[in-house]
Amino acid sequence: VENVRLVDRVSPKKAALGTLYLTATHVIFVENTPDTRKETWILHSQISTIEKQATTATGCPLLIRCKNFQIIQLIIPQERDCHDVYISLIRLARPVKYEELYCFSFNPMLDKEEREQGWLLIDLSEEYKRMGLPNNYWQLSDVNRDYRVCDSYPTELYVPKSATAHIIVGSSKFRSRRRFPALSYYYKGNHASICRSSQPLSGFSARCLEDEQMLQAIRKANPGSDFIYVVDTRPKLNAMANRAAGKGYENEDNYSNIKFQFIGIENIHVMRNSLQKMLEVCELKSPSMSDFLWGLENSGWLRHIKAIMDAGIFIAKAVSEEGASVLVHCSDGWDRTAQVCSVASLLLDPHYRTLRGFMVLIEKDWISFGHKFNHSMLLIISLDSLIYIFKFHAAAHMYFCKRTYSLWAHLWKNRADYLNPLFRADHSQTQGSLHLPTTPCNFMYKFWSGMYNRFEKGMQPRQSVTDYLMAVKEETQQLEEELEALEEVRHSCYVVCFLCLF
Repeated sequence: VENVRLVDRVSPKKAALGTLYLTATHVIFVENTPDTRKETWILHSQISTIEKQATTATGCPLLIRCKNFQIIQLIIPQERDCHDVYISLIRLARPVKYEELYCFSFNPMLDKEEREQGWLLIDLSEEYKRMGLPNNYWQLSDVNRDYRVCDSYPTELYVPKSATAHIIVGSSKFRSRRRFPALSYYYKGNHASICRSSQPLSGFSARCLEDEQMLQAIRKANPGSDFIYVVDTRPKLNAMANRAAGKGYENEDNYSNIKFQFIGIENIHVMRNSLQKMLEVCELKSPSMSDFLWGLENSGWLRHIKAIMDAGIFIAKAVSEEGASVLVHCSDGWDRTAQVCSVASLLLDPHYRTLRGFMVLIEKDWISFGHKFNHSMLLIISLDSLIYIFKFHAAAHMYFCKRTYSLWAHLWKNRADYLNPLFRADHSQTQGSLHLPTTPCNFMYKFWSGMYNRFEKGMQPRQSVTDYLMAVKEETQQLEEELEALEEVRHSCYVVCFLCLF
């Protein structure tokens, strides 16, 4: 489509004139400036919403919102062309079959061997071995071979040694979508563990002996504690409402040696609404500071982030400080459960704070346990607290194994672009567990303009983030050298003073 204008949202009167192209995989806008011919590419699978607005004297506006928070506003001269583009994008952005996703047509210059090596980069069996498994308390089970017990769980997973196949199968029948308790993380320092599952089908009075035995098996797999925490990440009212539908939560009268804890993280629908309100604040043309802060507070977004962090911190402290094992679940055990297990693991284990370790964490807690990436935005939520870029790699891996190219290989090959230049292997925060403050002020003002507004030209810093961090690193190094020199001078003075006494 010719003579399309791309509107600058910061300066609406400025608009780039160019040509709009729709390909099988991308929307491409090419500016008609012969000196630069700047191109803007939007992957169809990145499109979140498409809004065709009322026609004006200058043309027909089309607003495209992307899942990475980019917003594209186009003015198309003819209403018919705008309608055709709108209908086409609706179809292209919501593929009917998974094979239509871009990852299946993407074809980098790699041979078959290189592609296969990419999928071998992350080995979860090595990760569990790193944790110290198998051992006297935990064993690798193939009870879910061919996904015969739970179709959204991995075929091999770790369970307590005392949990027989009969107990596991019985427990699965008592859990929503048959997602029975299974190991997420093992803290070999004190044998405490983090397990995950879905809600029990307890209703108001139902019981399951095998499910009760399963939780006891988790408790017995930790000889250092005589109880386990059961953490329901939902608000209590939500969990109680589920009881009316025959689901619900564990009854402490039926499960011995458990301590039950509600956390209060809202469901995906509340989260979506909150995110939308927060993004509307980001889209305000020229807000005052009070308007911005009021809108941010009214969205509730940062409160949701704090709730997720509070849950992760509670679990990490239970494991590392109390030495207690924890079973975590929400409703189906693949949204809020994955979030808080991941946050807790990041706090407990420095390995997950490395690039390769972070890849392992996403593979272990999100992909292998069947997170519904195509139906949820919760991984975006965890960006504030985990990472959005893994979305379609994960969906492809879940359903099609190695028919696509692995994103891990690309990230690892270009890891220099993603590493924190301020990271120090010898720093105390790099080692052991992280201890984060949980007071509201530490969350309420941590708005990531660099993520939510990163496509806004008017809000971009004059200096790149990388250059700024490198400057900070250099200045810090100079200060440390000066401090070291002063320490040497002070030491010399002590020696002189000591000698003067004689």
